[in-house]
Amino acid sequence: MAGRKRDAQKPDAQKPDAQKPEVSESEQLLFGGPLRYDMGWNQHRDAFLELNFRAMVARLPSMLASSFRLAWQADRRAARTVLAAEVGRGVAQAVSLLAVNSVLGRLLTGGAIEDRLRGAVPALVTVAAVMFVSALLRAASTYATGRLEPKVERVATERYLERAAAVELAAIEDHTFHKLLDTAQYGAQSARRMISYSTRVVNAMISLIAAAGVLTVLHPALLPLLATMTLPSAWSALTNARRRYESFHTWVQHARAGHLISGLLTEPAAAPEIRLHGVGPFLLRHFRAMSETAEAEQARLARLAARTGLFAAAWTGLATVATYATLGGLLLAGAMALSVAGTAVIAIRTGSASLDTLVLEVNALHEEALFVGDLQRLYVEAAERAIPVGGDALPEAPREIRFENVSFSYPGESTRPALDDVTLTIPLGRIVALVGENGSGKTTLVKLVSGLYTPDRGRILWDGVDAAGADRHQLAERIAMVAQDFKRWPFTARVNVAVGRSSVPLTEERLAASLTEAGAEEVVADLPRGLDTLLARHFSGGHELSGGQWQRLGIARAAYRRGSILIVDEPTAALDARAELEVFEKIRALASTGQTVILITHRLASVRHADLVHVLDQGRLVESGTPGELLATGGVYAELYALQAEQFTTPVPDADSTARCAVSAEDAR
Repeated sequence: MAGRKRDAQKPDAQKPDAQKPEVSESEQLLFGGPLRYDMGWNQHRDAFLELNFRAMVARLPSMLASSFRLAWQADRRAARTVLAAEVGRGVAQAVSLLAVNSVLGRLLTGGAIEDRLRGAVPALVTVAAVMFVSALLRAASTYATGRLEPKVERVATERYLERAAAVELAAIEDHTFHKLLDTAQYGAQSARRMISYSTRVVNAMISLIAAAGVLTVLHPALLPLLATMTLPSAWSALTNARRRYESFHTWVQHARAGHLISGLLTEPAAAPEIRLHGVGPFLLRHFRAMSETAEAEQARLARLAARTGLFAAAWTGLATVATYATLGGLLLAGAMALSVAGTAVIAIRTGSASLDTLVLEVNALHEEALFVGDLQRLYVEAAERAIPVGGDALPEAPREIRFENVSFSYPGESTRPALDDVTLTIPLGRIVALVGENGSGKTTLVKLVSGLYTPDRGRILWDGVDAAGADRHQLAERIAMVAQDFKRWPFTARVNVAVGRSSVPLTEERLAASLTEAGAEEVVADLPRGLDTLLARHFSGGHELSGGQWQRLGIARAAYRRGSILIVDEPTAALDARAELEVFEKIRALASTGQTVILITHRLASVRHADLVHVLDQGRLVESGTPGELLATGGVYAELYALQAEQFTTPVPDADSTARCAVSAEDAR
């Protein structure tokens, strides 16, 4: 947000070539306005646009050091090979230039041609040997770089995923942290590309140093001429890079929206409606419109790049004429031998190419380093927001979990807290039901029980041990949950069950017992390959389950986990009446073995077997008691129960009575 505010406050006159894209009809209709990408990239914009040769040189050591650290962590042997090979290639180039100077000196001196050729043979042999060694070094560097790049990307990605998976749930749901997550995901690919860019930068630097050294030895006036020839291409490269990067920031969300539209046209979930409602032509029309808008931006960049290139080419032409005029003057004045002039021409061309490469590669290296910097920032922030390791031990066999004046609000959401000063007890080894209308705080409460959130105020006690200071790993080990929106993993049915406790060896006995407890044997029996059936239709051989079948597998997953506390959030939402009855029988059977069941459901008839019911309303606890007690008191629970019962007891009018009512109404009019 800060970056966006800075951009808004900066006058357009201070942003050369900046152009705000007009809001197209498609952007306005589909996405509600102009598309801007605000995911952390803007914080880099000003830093990158300050690029000039001096700034790049100042940042170069730290960027190269960062690349080398990544390479060293991934594969030390390959990193040493690349470094040694590139240094060797630079030395070989310097030796080659000196050998060429010797060859020209022998050939352009007086005497018989045979004698001159004979005198040049040792230098020619040296040139050939150096070229052979340089080719070997290039091959070694290419091979080692090819080994390094995927390893660097893997190491960086593993560290990214490891830290992302270890943070608190509240961090994942925090939009600010999620912006950093989205930005940092590009860091691993950037880290990989930095290896190639760094290799080329090192090679170009050493080649440039070699050429500059040779030119200095040949004649001190030649070195400034080399810089004069190269400055135009450096200016052109930096100018175009600034434009591309600024355009990228401005248009990246627009491009992502275009990919979104094209993806919808081939997405299995959208396919039925696209065909039934004829949405395809509509999406294609807007895809074309947004693509044409993006193409206009690319044309603008190309036009500016062509204009800049013409200026740079004219400048380079003038500098080249001046350089060769200077060489001619030195020759005419007798200040330089013809052989030296020939070597100088080669060295100038080599040095100019090396400096061009250096500017371009440092430019690219700096751009990638920005995203690797995001990755480094993620590592730091994720460590600060990680789930704590260790803590107080929970009681071996606690009797109850007690909420004492617990309040919790979701960051950035409404002013009304999700839970407000809640005090209640969950006796363990019983069936405890949480009841209330949508938004009453039931799901939030069980997430607090599970340790997924920590209260803003109040305490959650396990027989006197505050969950805030307890060992979170130990707490999670005791919980099994069937969430209302549990994850349907795109893996085999076997994995979808066994992922409930992935840390233990996968055994057929445990799988079979879990399927039986959940009543999911028929679901597996109907699959083409049983437990080995892939549950992802968009893969070859994949299969899709119905909502009720998925719900049974979800319950089997919780049974496989064998947690002492089973939390079920709307466990029968996708089941028919008969299957619903069977599932609740299974749940009661689990409770009879001493397992605690915390049940969230809107179907109050299913709650009648609960030992205790807590009724929540707008984040507050309003009633507690057995189902019979709550019905007798005539409060919120009794009201909700009566509303649901009325749906089944009110007679449905038949067709004749409906027709008679319609006639009577007509007569009344």
